[in-house]
Amino acid sequence: MNVKPDIKAAATVPEGYVLEDQVGHLIRRAHQRHTALFLAMIGDSQVTTTQYAALVKLHEMGELSQNHLGRLTAMDPATIQGVIRRLTSRKLISHRPDKNDKRRRCLSLTPAGRELVAKLMANGPKVSKATLEPLSPEEQRQFLALLKRLT
Repeated sequence: MNVKPDIKAAATVPEGYVLEDQVGHLIRRAHQRHTALFLAMIGDSQVTTTQYAALVKLHEMGELSQNHLGRLTAMDPATIQGVIRRLTSRKLISHRPDKNDKRRRCLSLTPAGRELVAKLMANGPKVSKATLEPLSPEEQRQFLALLKRLT
């Protein structure tokens, strides 16, 4: 199959545009690298980075509403709902209705969740270290500071 380039579209592309130099592409590639390291090193191949964030925040804060947990972990409602569903099915978190608002669910770690999150959190710094390993210590500090400014 021979496809002709779209001459009109090509005329609107900035000269010198290279996908591999674009910030979104680079962030996505860095995220892919980090995710691969996370999955290999965190200590439970079934736990995703978003599930890990939810478990750690529940460990840190104690009981939280689903909405509050989503805000604290920067997850939209659909994403946090899926995370909660999967963690509940693994019996790592439990939920109960809020006494003051029956529409709200209060989430907390189960004993199995507390045990797992302690194990995972022990591996968390190793994942971060491996992710940042190509950078010098000073570059690591700068990189993290710059990322914080972008978020």
